[in-house]
Amino acid sequence: MLGSSLMKKWFLSFACVGLFISNGHCQFDQNDNLLRDVMLRDPERFQYFIDHKDSLEIQIIYTQINRDANNMPDFRSFYFNVDSSRYFYPASTVKLPIVLLSLEKLRQLQIKGLDKFTPMFSDSVFSGHVTVTNDSTSETGLPSVAHYVKKILIASDNAAYNRLYEFMGQKAANELLRRKGYTIRLLHRLERSLTPNENRHTEAIRFVDKDAVVYSQPMLSGDSIPAGDIVLKGVGYYKNDTLIHEPFDFSYKNFYPLTEQQRVLRALIFPWTVPVKKRFNINEEDRRYVLKYMSQLPTETLFPAYFSDTIYYPAYSKFLMFANRKDAIPPGLRIFNKAGDAYGYLIDNAYIIDFEHKIEFMLSAVIHANTDGIYNDGKYEYMTLGYPFMRNLGQLIYNHELKRVRLRKPNLGEFTFTYDRESSH
Repeated sequence: MLGSSLMKKWFLSFACVGLFISNGHCQFDQNDNLLRDVMLRDPERFQYFIDHKDSLEIQIIYTQINRDANNMPDFRSFYFNVDSSRYFYPASTVKLPIVLLSLEKLRQLQIKGLDKFTPMFSDSVFSGHVTVTNDSTSETGLPSVAHYVKKILIASDNAAYNRLYEFMGQKAANELLRRKGYTIRLLHRLERSLTPNENRHTEAIRFVDKDAVVYSQPMLSGDSIPAGDIVLKGVGYYKNDTLIHEPFDFSYKNFYPLTEQQRVLRALIFPWTVPVKKRFNINEEDRRYVLKYMSQLPTETLFPAYFSDTIYYPAYSKFLMFANRKDAIPPGLRIFNKAGDAYGYLIDNAYIIDFEHKIEFMLSAVIHANTDGIYNDGKYEYMTLGYPFMRNLGQLIYNHELKRVRLRKPNLGEFTFTYDRESSH
């Protein structure tokens, strides 16, 4: 649980103002046109996206943060084209809730000698399983929850996500999220072609300390998690190098609406401001561990040796503000985020702060850059549509925040960290 000092802080309900039901969809009041108005100040960059917001499936949530005399935050959110039941593929953004659930599970097990640094081995016991007994990218050469968390948050490692998905188990992960009040559905591993039944069954897991098994978890399985409504998109897809002229079926894919993404992020960044039910039961050490590696750059990372790998440029996976730009991030700027890209979808869910100018804000956005409606062909308009939209949107809101009048500047000292290595960014 949170420390006593945090527990004493007031909290706000995260209920969404302006929510209404229309034709069975959970939509948000678009009468406040701040986002549209701000984008229209730069029509050269944004008029096309405003005009094609529906075909590109664009959704944006921008949350202003204002501090009181005690540095307590107050939030005001603005929405553009948001519909929490309109499906988009969440890609790697699902990794953040799995990270938080895994740390919560370790804490709740309350087993002596078991923590996030304890070596974790995975054993294949069912169809589609993999065995994992080492990790050459870690400092010890062994896998652990801590190292998986780091790889997920810095480089969005799919295999690391799969190991934590297996540690949680499909059924338990979904039940815990539902009990916390989140509308999230986690149904499958990533970057592995498995059947629904294979995704329900997890590898057996052993946590071993000094050659002694501290905790052993057998294969987890359970009843199938309902896939929800049938979701068919596009006009075709490739399967085994053959074009199938039928819509692609997303019905048994993960589901993580943008509204829920920002709620989870807020529960991590500002846990005392959300109802107790929605918080993740992790201690302050684990929370700071997550925040550190959410904001640490690949160039600041020794294990894995991302700093020496040219694939991982400084702003890797920082879609908002930087997208695919390889240049350095300005000093004083930190982005705590989880991004994702797949099937033409680009998503980013971020808390952005500037220590120099004393600004902070939350920004979440999704765009679908797949104009021909063909999936699995590798031909998505990330370069011409997705990246420019994300980069320009982040910079637009950042510049808006620079000019926005605040009664008080925030004290952002809580979000300073000593990173693994010095970097010029």
